[in-house]
Amino acid sequence: MAKPALGRGLGALLGDSPIAKPPGPAPISTTVPETAPATDPRERVQRVALDRIQPCPFQPRKDFSPETLRELADSIKEQGIVQPLIVRERAGHLELIAGERRWRAAQLLGLKEVPVILREADDRAVLELALIENLQRENLNAIEEAQGYSQLIDQFQLKQEEVATKVGKSRAVVANALRLLKLPPSIQASIREGRLSVGHAKVILGLATETQQRLAFERIVKEGLNVRQTEGLVARLQAREAGTATRNEPITAQNRDAHLTDLENQLRERLGTKVHLRYAHGRGALEVAFFSDAELERILQVLGVTPD
Repeated sequence: MAKPALGRGLGALLGDSPIAKPPGPAPISTTVPETAPATDPRERVQRVALDRIQPCPFQPRKDFSPETLRELADSIKEQGIVQPLIVRERAGHLELIAGERRWRAAQLLGLKEVPVILREADDRAVLELALIENLQRENLNAIEEAQGYSQLIDQFQLKQEEVATKVGKSRAVVANALRLLKLPPSIQASIREGRLSVGHAKVILGLATETQQRLAFERIVKEGLNVRQTEGLVARLQAREAGTATRNEPITAQNRDAHLTDLENQLRERLGTKVHLRYAHGRGALEVAFFSDAELERILQVLGVTPD
């Protein structure tokens, strides 16, 4: 799989290759003889006291598995820290840019010093790098990923397209991730904890109100509904809200015609977006979702419609 493109300037920030553990301290002030090949100052490694380093407030990853940290600590105990931490100077301390798992594992081991590479980076570059590092390793849960995108947009006034370019994702991936933040906090927490899948969450987002979303979530958990069954449940809730469902008809996934569900799935695959098909007694509606002007234009092209 091709490595996602780094954001502008981040290649220089990271360097082009992994840095091996040096045999001993290499202070940044070390001079290079004029006859020696030029050394990139960004690649100089030094060992610093672990307690001088603090975590970065822009780190999008909030959950660190104790089990995987212990496994990493065991590896470091045997092999050492092969890839130095990347830090920047802040008032009175060093702040992590990349390598928080290694830093936490080093704390578990009680290490006094760790290898670091010092970089100059502004807040935006740090957030971009933290996102990229975690996304490439698939370390973020869906909510952490969405919150990282949101922070780039809100704090640095970036557009979704710009965020997508910087983190090496498609605009659709960024847009769909951001939609998860529209869910109630309790449902977001369930996604973060792995109790609710992103597939379920995307279906729940088809409901207009928080009350309906909570109702659907409770039914999913209580009855153990899969994504297909959740689609049926959401369709019934939408129909009841629109006044097209029989008042006393129970809301169950089984009430939806399997043929309608199949048609809806085919339309969703063909158009590449969320589609909802409502049908009853020869009448109904087809709802096609889009989340930007560009996406609307793409859907119109698929349908063979040319705007005047």
